[in-house]
Amino acid sequence: MQTANELTPSPQQPDKNARTWAMICHLAALSGFAVPVFLFGFLLGPLVVWAIKRDDSPFIDDQGKEVMNFQLTMMIAFFFSFMLMFILVGFLLVAILCLYEFVMILIAAIKANEGVQYRYPLTIRFIK
Repeated sequence: MQTANELTPSPQQPDKNARTWAMICHLAALSGFAVPVFLFGFLLGPLVVWAIKRDDSPFIDDQGKEVMNFQLTMMIAFFFSFMLMFILVGFLLVAILCLYEFVMILIAAIKANEGVQYRYPLTIRFIK
């Protein structure tokens, strides 16, 4: 079930190019899964896309900020989960976080491609 906080219809539907780049911005976070040695792939992939394309459309800028906020929040959650590995609870938390992050990225990418200003749940808003 989706809440009003997660999905906000845009006042004006973004064009196809903006929707595509916003979707790519979300999907760029998956580079961290593809190259596990590259620890900051989750951040750098979306950051590069957002930095290059944010001036092209307010929709791309909004979704770029959203994916960066989500990835920063996930980085903090993973840090604490790794710390909890010493008492064995962290192993389960890391597995749950990986699954959660993967699913949320896919949902956000689909919604961005539909032109919806998606808001990740449980995300700290570092970048306004």
